[in-house]
Amino acid sequence: MELTLLGTGAPEGLPRPDCPCAVCASARGTGARAATALLVDDALLLDLTPGALFAAARAGRSVTAVRQVLLTHPHDGPAMELPASLPPAGRVPDGQELTLISGHRIRAVAMDAPGTGYEVTSPAGERLLYLPPGGAPAGLADRAADPYDMVVCDVVGRPDAVARLRAVGAVTAATEVIAVHLDHDAPPGDQLDLRLAAGGARAVPDGTTLPVGEYRAVPEVPRRTLVTGGARSGKSLEAERRLETFPEVVYVATGGRREGDAEWAARIGLHRERRPAVWRTEETCELVELLEADGPPLLIDCLSLWLTDAMDRSDAWDEALWAGGGRDRLRARVAGLVGAVRGTRRTVVAVTNETGSGVVPATPSGRRFRDELGRLNAAFAAECEQVLLVVAGLPVVLRG
Repeated sequence: MELTLLGTGAPEGLPRPDCPCAVCASARGTGARAATALLVDDALLLDLTPGALFAAARAGRSVTAVRQVLLTHPHDGPAMELPASLPPAGRVPDGQELTLISGHRIRAVAMDAPGTGYEVTSPAGERLLYLPPGGAPAGLADRAADPYDMVVCDVVGRPDAVARLRAVGAVTAATEVIAVHLDHDAPPGDQLDLRLAAGGARAVPDGTTLPVGEYRAVPEVPRRTLVTGGARSGKSLEAERRLETFPEVVYVATGGRREGDAEWAARIGLHRERRPAVWRTEETCELVELLEADGPPLLIDCLSLWLTDAMDRSDAWDEALWAGGGRDRLRARVAGLVGAVRGTRRTVVAVTNETGSGVVPATPSGRRFRDELGRLNAAFAAECEQVLLVVAGLPVVLRG
């Protein structure tokens, strides 16, 4: 089965008409995207969008053999004149199936938002799932599913759709996940590729033809990632985005609770609100035990607070206690953590603060914390396949 993506953008396209934002201003060349429409084996057209016929011609495809046109979502805007060569466009009720003369079988999949998803099975048995913008499959929690060869969906807008499919086995390591319905809320260029690759997905230019079911190397998800950056740089949000397509995540909060600190409680509340509801939170600094155990991915936020706790336990703040054994106790705790990261079998994303670029701390204990955090960051990074520095909300790849 061959799939040609006649467009890969949001319903309004990218750039949006008359939008002055930076993403729209930079959406040129292969970064420009027409509204998403899919042509399957020149026999099935999923979503009829303005310019789709010209896009097919540019891609070297023909729509003269199309036997079915299906819509996944309400198409707003002016009515389009349907070419005489195409059958009328329609939608299939949820759960119903139809079979084309070409032998393709199509099943309508219920969504949790307005729209319809379509599962397409070729005569040879390859399986494709296409989801509408802003939609995720409904009713998957209690049933296992056969894996799809390819899933085409709104990965940026609804990463939880991929997580739901992974949870029931419909998306596996061999499933190719293609991001479509791309809008100006998605970062441009390499930033988009970086975000999608974290979830095992990728984007392709309009007009790309992909074989469905043939082996290809899917994006390799880094197993250990360190995300560093300054205060309010966006490092925690970037770390969370890297695990948003996983069905289960353990969020390890090393800061704990601070009784009577309303501002700290408000910060924690904001973090919890933006995390998926299915994520589980552990408030602990016992990272070695978690890293040595099997389980779902870990998001550790953050190493600087873990170091604060480690220095408390090691008597590392006082000069005399530091010289009298505090240094050795702290280095042993750090070595234990680094060793656990090296040996862990879990997917890990850790957050830390970048240190040493600002004012030199005024106290010996402050300078000691700065120095030890720098050493911890370097040792932890050495065990990670990918290291990111977040500056003004933008991730810069240092490794991987």
